[in-house]
Amino acid sequence: MHQLKNIKLAIIGLGYVGLPLAVEFGKQRSVVGFDINQLRINALNSGHDSTLEVSDAEMQQAALLTYSSKLDDLKSCNTFIVTVPTPIDKYNQPDLTPLIKASETIGKVLKKGDIVIYESTVYPGATEEDCVPVLERVSGLRFNIDFYAGYSPERINPGDKEHRVTTIKKVTSGSTPEVADLVDELYNQIIIAGTHKASSIKVAEAAKVIENTQRDLNIALINELALIFNKMGIDTQAVLEAAGTKWNFLPFRPGLVGGHCIGVDPYYLTHKAQSLGYHPEIILAGRRLNDSMGAYVVSQLVKAMVKRRIHVDGARVLVMGLTFKENCPDLRNTKIIDIIKELAEYNIIVDVLDPWVNATEAQHEYNITPINEPEVGAYDGIILAVAHHQFAELGVDNIRRLGKVDHVLYDLKYLLTAEQSDLRL
Repeated sequence: MHQLKNIKLAIIGLGYVGLPLAVEFGKQRSVVGFDINQLRINALNSGHDSTLEVSDAEMQQAALLTYSSKLDDLKSCNTFIVTVPTPIDKYNQPDLTPLIKASETIGKVLKKGDIVIYESTVYPGATEEDCVPVLERVSGLRFNIDFYAGYSPERINPGDKEHRVTTIKKVTSGSTPEVADLVDELYNQIIIAGTHKASSIKVAEAAKVIENTQRDLNIALINELALIFNKMGIDTQAVLEAAGTKWNFLPFRPGLVGGHCIGVDPYYLTHKAQSLGYHPEIILAGRRLNDSMGAYVVSQLVKAMVKRRIHVDGARVLVMGLTFKENCPDLRNTKIIDIIKELAEYNIIVDVLDPWVNATEAQHEYNITPINEPEVGAYDGIILAVAHHQFAELGVDNIRRLGKVDHVLYDLKYLLTAEQSDLRL
């Protein structure tokens, strides 16, 4: 096992998680940033991050960071941090393909004494039961004899310029006490907020997967309350503001739950639980409710249109926002797509407006081409789906101007007041 000063670092996967990490380490030590996407490497070599997580100026500060898609450039490294995505498939089952492929890549260059640290969100046991055997098979080396592992879950919050990789406390762990100490020391070089050394890799894995499961369930509760209050004709936001005057009431809001974490991670935990013969009731109930919100939103919109005698078949609706959250270009697992698909079921013509989205990516991922300019006075319905600052700055009058004389304005994100919108969650 290496000493801290002798670590030659590689970051495998340069997306929303890997690049900010590589840049921070690259300010202090030699780092190889590795990604299989050559277009991504080309863009980073030109000094620009399309995810907007790292500014051009910050990238310039990482003088010791190089970018590569070539396996040979990993051979000189002895410590590997894996930051590839861990999505779910169409059946809501964990898809470990990127993680297994990354492990195979590392296995080809793994040497005695090397350490492989995983940051990708997984279920407890995945590092040692799914990834390590791949490393052993490809490298021919033995775990905890020839090479070692660690786990330090990512806590990146896309689009958040306040909570950055260095200012969020980092959970660390290692496959032996000595490795755990070294992994902890390594991260402490860049993490201003400090670290929490977990007692085992499985504890660290479990801690990560329940962070977002807890948030998912809290949002599910508020979503269910919104459904109930809507039936009662009570404004949910007003109720939450009143309840929020109590010091220990948690400030969650109703909405769509998408993205790479909250709408995905609980399925990793439930998959593992079911493999052990336990059927998780509460977690899956929360997932079902949150996954149903897109259809609920459209049903509310259509009912409101019918009440106003707006012809639904062939109607035009403007969906404002496509990303999974405000002020970032991240399209991963966006639940706005549920709204768009549900509107199509009613034969409604949908225009999507989102100034943050890469049109090529939207077309590739969802077969959607966002419009550049909405047509004034053209829409029977307008859904404020994402709270981008550009939409907030437009104001209600400019948003209303996009609709026909008689239209329905649905504010999902509380950008407007209750009086300014026709519908709210």
